[in-house]
Amino acid sequence: MKALKIAERVLFGAAAIGTVYSARTGNRKLQLATKPAAVPVLAARVARSRGLAPGEKGLLVAALIAAGAGDHFMGRSDEDRELIKGATSFGVMQVLYSALLWRRGARPRTATATPRLAAWASAAVAMALPKPSPVSSVLSVYGGLLSTTSTLAADPVLAPKAKVSGGMVIPSGDRRTWIAAGALLFSASDLAILIRRDFVTSERVRANLETFVLTSYLASQWLLVEGMTAES
Repeated sequence: MKALKIAERVLFGAAAIGTVYSARTGNRKLQLATKPAAVPVLAARVARSRGLAPGEKGLLVAALIAAGAGDHFMGRSDEDRELIKGATSFGVMQVLYSALLWRRGARPRTATATPRLAAWASAAVAMALPKPSPVSSVLSVYGGLLSTTSTLAADPVLAPKAKVSGGMVIPSGDRRTWIAAGALLFSASDLAILIRRDFVTSERVRANLETFVLTSYLASQWLLVEGMTAES
């Protein structure tokens, strides 16, 4: 079992490094080969987990399948049609993540919900300017789903013994505290996608943002899965 866990980490690490390297070098073929490999490794991790109830395992596996679909669509091109498909797939993932967290007792709290809702509203307005579009509408809905997941993930009830500062659970050796960090990192990754797509024209800056997007996305998925599969 320990050897299997090491193998999972090696495979995920290889896929993550290949994905980030491909973004830095502009190697599209390598990115298409490595990025879709990362999420299935996490799904395998979930499938053999002993820290999940059957219903929770089903939700998490389904969420990762949706994430894999999102990776597929987002990786094919930057066309609006593919972006809408990708955002829709990731929206399904966020709903399933939220459902799992709700099952564990997580609830919205003023301290955690207020800043996330404010960020979502600001982003929705920015995307609607200068005029609304099907893409901006879909992304606005997705942003609301992401904000919901991030708000629930920040609820200290998920890690009762964790230290909390400013309404944020502080990551520690307790893997359950990684859920909040993973959701926050996911939000940062998606915000970077928005900034790169709508506000940046410099190819150098766009390349740097792409590297950040992929690095933070893969790290966030790892933290979320590790946190959700941690035993109490």
